[in-house]
Amino acid sequence: MNAPVDTPTLRALLTRGDLRLSLADDEGLDPAALDRAVRWVHSSDLADPTPFLSEGLVLLTTGTQFEGEPDAAAYRAYVHRLAARGVVGLGFGTEVVRAGLPPALAAACREKRMPLFEVPYRTPFIAVARANAEAIAAQTYARRSWALAAQRAIALAALRPDGLGATVAELARQLDTWVGMFDAAGELSREHPLDGLDAETAEALRREVTGVLNRGARAGSSLRLGDTPFSLQTLGRGGHLRGVIAIAAGDLDQEGRGVVTAVIAMAGLALEQQQGLSRARGALRAGLVQTLLSDDPALARRIARELWGPLPAAPIEVAVTDAAASRTDAVAELLELRVDERRGSLFFGRGDDGLVVVVPAGERAALDEVAERFGLRIGVSEPTGYDGFAVAVGQATVARDRGAGPVTPFAEVARSGVLSALGEEARALARAELAPLMAHDADEGTRLVETLQAWLDQDCSHEASARALGVHRHTVRTRLALVERVLGRDLSSFATRAELWAALRALDPA
Repeated sequence: MNAPVDTPTLRALLTRGDLRLSLADDEGLDPAALDRAVRWVHSSDLADPTPFLSEGLVLLTTGTQFEGEPDAAAYRAYVHRLAARGVVGLGFGTEVVRAGLPPALAAACREKRMPLFEVPYRTPFIAVARANAEAIAAQTYARRSWALAAQRAIALAALRPDGLGATVAELARQLDTWVGMFDAAGELSREHPLDGLDAETAEALRREVTGVLNRGARAGSSLRLGDTPFSLQTLGRGGHLRGVIAIAAGDLDQEGRGVVTAVIAMAGLALEQQQGLSRARGALRAGLVQTLLSDDPALARRIARELWGPLPAAPIEVAVTDAAASRTDAVAELLELRVDERRGSLFFGRGDDGLVVVVPAGERAALDEVAERFGLRIGVSEPTGYDGFAVAVGQATVARDRGAGPVTPFAEVARSGVLSALGEEARALARAELAPLMAHDADEGTRLVETLQAWLDQDCSHEASARALGVHRHTVRTRLALVERVLGRDLSSFATRAELWAALRALDPA
């Protein structure tokens, strides 16, 4: 930020010719000590004025407290107290109590690297205080004038065709630093100056922004990446963040914060106005998904070609995400970017149970990126044509719900078999079906459940079952007859055998 007037510093006071101030000794003095901001100028001849001082002051004294020529230790203790309180400089009025600067005082200031300057008799202390006060007032007026001019320039920039991009550029120029705008997906959509960050810093900043967006809370934050401080300001409402503005600057003064607040308000309003268009676009995509579910892609092909480019060429894979409603907007933002980058190789839209994403068979880079960025689970169908779209959505939903990893192909869960998909309801029915046998075994000490399972596993062979159980085949026949009586079922029926086998599998999938 350019400051049109000198910042109130000790150096600025020393260069005022009308005050005739002179620095006592700059040997060993850090040049930056003269450039610290002077918040006020105060005068006191107390031996310990620190209870009445605040940090960032210049103290003026005539040395009355040093009458009687105290030893060097007294001067050293005095200067140490001032330094500990944050006093930025000490002015000594000469020819009032004594001529010239006390050597012991100069030595103590040199030891603590405290700037010591002489105030000649003809310069009233009030003149030094007034000069600093005038500098503070001039700086305050200049900063407020700058803030008003900056807000006018930013408001005019917002009226340009790319209002958001122009606003970001104007804010960067006014603050004289890098400014970037990230969208709801955490992608850098606008920046000024272009490529103003090195690749490592840019990637680290993107990760920080993604974390802020994933938390979903509206807030401002500060961080440091390497040697560069950054301020992050969210855009949008809590739970519905529309992006983040990042500024390569640390703490801003009140005027700077006011300018940034104005930009945040304008950018947030612009993004909220775009939300209606985004909703309409999302509704259209959802409608196209519904038409694809009819396994007739003709209408979807026509509309998609006009708006987003052609649908991915068959064979395709269909994916379904578990994105909650509150996260769908952010996921859609990222997918919109990928659609623009990869026209004809990606389509997506809201389905009945999550976002539906269509990619060419085997090309899952976008799916992996979404799963990693947002911590989602995604199921992927087997390769298919658009005439099998509805079946593919069903496969992807099953793969998503039953998969263990972030992206699960349907082929992985299909290998586990149909019965592995049975849930608690099936197990409850199985327990009810087999309860009479279990009760009989418990009450009578029989082995009916074990015998039935062995017989079914041995393809209903009495001889093989007998060998597996270590009993005679007539024993197997007798037990199976008892099973029929206890259950009231005919084991010669294939349907009965299949149902009992499924019940046993549901209770013991191994």
